[in-house]
Amino acid sequence: MLGCPDDYMPADGTKTATAASGDLKSSNLNPVKIAKGTSQKKESPPVATTEKKGSDRATDKDRKKDVPHPRMQFDDKSRVEKAKKRSVVKQTEAKNRVELFRHLPQYEHGTRLPELESRFFQLDPVHPAVFKVGLRYLAGDISGGNARCIAMLQAFQESIKDYSTPPEKALIRDLTAKVNCYVSFLIECRPLSISMGNAIRFLKTRIAKLPLTLSESEAKAILLTDIDRFISEKIILADKVIVKHAVTKIRDGDVLLTYGSSSAVEMILLHAHELGKDFRVVVVDARPKLEGRLLLRRLVGKGVKCTYTHINAISYIMHEVTRVLLGASSVLSNGTVYSRVGTASVAMVANSFRVPVLICCEAYKFHERVQLDSICSNELGDPEAIAKVPGRMEINHLDGWSNSDNLQLLNLIYDATPSDYVSMIITDYGMIPPTSVPVIVREYRREYLWT
Repeated sequence: MLGCPDDYMPADGTKTATAASGDLKSSNLNPVKIAKGTSQKKESPPVATTEKKGSDRATDKDRKKDVPHPRMQFDDKSRVEKAKKRSVVKQTEAKNRVELFRHLPQYEHGTRLPELESRFFQLDPVHPAVFKVGLRYLAGDISGGNARCIAMLQAFQESIKDYSTPPEKALIRDLTAKVNCYVSFLIECRPLSISMGNAIRFLKTRIAKLPLTLSESEAKAILLTDIDRFISEKIILADKVIVKHAVTKIRDGDVLLTYGSSSAVEMILLHAHELGKDFRVVVVDARPKLEGRLLLRRLVGKGVKCTYTHINAISYIMHEVTRVLLGASSVLSNGTVYSRVGTASVAMVANSFRVPVLICCEAYKFHERVQLDSICSNELGDPEAIAKVPGRMEINHLDGWSNSDNLQLLNLIYDATPSDYVSMIITDYGMIPPTSVPVIVREYRREYLWT
C-alpha cells in the first residue's frame, strides 16, 4: 500500500508534460483559434477525469480486499460495549488488567466454559460441530497451529454438509455470512492464529468465486473438495516436504536443540532417527505449559538420545549445540518469526554462540503483516498458570494475588523473533533466508493459497 502514489506518478507526469507542450505550440496561433482550443480543452478533461476517477476507484476497491481486517482494540470502550451485545460467550473482564496490554482481551479464566456448555441447545446460529471445536479451544484440548486449523476446517466442512440455502437468498452471500458468524464465535472462545486467518480467507475466497450457474449440491461438493485439498496439500504434504528438506541438514554427531513442542520439528527428528543418523536432541522447556515434556516422552520412546533442561539454563548448554530447530506459528513479511513465547530468547542466545537457527514453517502460515514487537498483537493466557507450580503445593506465595490491586500477572502466549537471529527458514517451497519471505508472500500467495 505504500507504493500506491508512485503507481500514478508516471501518468500524472505525462499528462503535465503534454499540457505544457500544447501551451507552447498554441502561443503562435491567432486569438480565435486559441479560444476554440481553450473551449475544447475545457470540455475534454471531464471525460478523462471521470475515466481516471473510475479506474482509481476500481483499483482502490481491489486493493482494499487485500487489506487485513483491523483487530479489535479492547481499550476502546464504545467498541467493546457493542461487541459485548453481539457476543455469544458471556465473559467477565479481569480485575487486575495489565495496563500495557489493555488493547488485548483480558477475561477471568475458568468461568466461560461451564456457562457455554450449559447453552449448548440455545445457540441456534452456531453449528454443533463449530460449537464443539470452540469448546475444545476454550478448554485447551486442541493446541498447536496445525491442529487448531485442521479442527476448524473440518468443523466448517460439517456445517457446509448440513447447509441449505434459505428461500430468496443467494448461496454465496448467505454461506459467507454463516462462516462469519462461526468465526466470530471461535474468536470469542480463543483468538485466531494467523494460519487460521489465512485458512478462513481461503475458504471465503472459494465461496465468493463459485459460479452462479451451479446448483446447491454442486457448490457444496466443490467447497468440501477444496477444504480437503487445502488440508492435504498445505498442511500434511507441506510437513512431509519440510521433513525431506530439513533432514539433509542433520549430520552424524550433531547436537540438535529444540524448544517446546513443534509437530514439524518432531517429524524431522523422528525421520532422521529412522534413517539411522547418529545425533542427540536437547529439549528446552519452560513454564507454564511445559510442552517439551510430551515431546521428550515421545522421542525417548522411539529411541532418540535426549537431554532435557529448562530455558533458564539455555546459555549453559548452548556451547554443546550444533544446530537449533524451532517451529513457528507464523512468519511475517519482514522475516519476523511469530512463535510460542521464549522462542526469541532461544534464538538470541544461539545467535550469540554462532549456532545456526533453522525455522520450520509451512507456507500457509506466511503473512503480509509487518510486526516489530510482541506487544501490539499477542494473546494473553491464564495468569493463574504462572501463579502455581505443578507438583509443588507448598509453593503458594501467590495465592490470592487477584485481591491485590497493585499486582498484575502477565502470561504471554507468543513472542516475535527478529530476522537477524534466524539463519534459514525451511518451508514446503524450499529453504530460504529471512530476506526472501516477501517473495513467497507475493508470488505464491495468490497462485497457490487463495485461488
